[in-house]
Amino acid sequence: MSVSHDDVEPVTDHVHDNSWSANLEKPHHGEDRDLVVSQALDAIEYTAPGNHVNLVTHGDHGHPEEYLYEALEKTYGDAVRYEYVEQCGCGGHVTRAHVEEAV
Repeated sequence: MSVSHDDVEPVTDHVHDNSWSANLEKPHHGEDRDLVVSQALDAIEYTAPGNHVNLVTHGDHGHPEEYLYEALEKTYGDAVRYEYVEQCGCGGHVTRAHVEEAV
């Protein structure tokens, strides 16, 4: 069963002028990889330059290099630098996205 992206609460609603974490591990994220990517990109949009956002992705989709990194490169190029941090005990994955310049 696919979740309508319009029915899902946004990951954030304000610009973060600090480093923060975006929780992309909720059950509806496990059901929809496209939602994870879409909300990860939104999280980056809401992160002020000079800060980072930890994108905590659902474990059901595997390692984020399999689906997220290409979207980050295609969308932001050199404006965002990202690095894999670790796999959580719950099975999710943490990717740290450093916003180098306004996106």
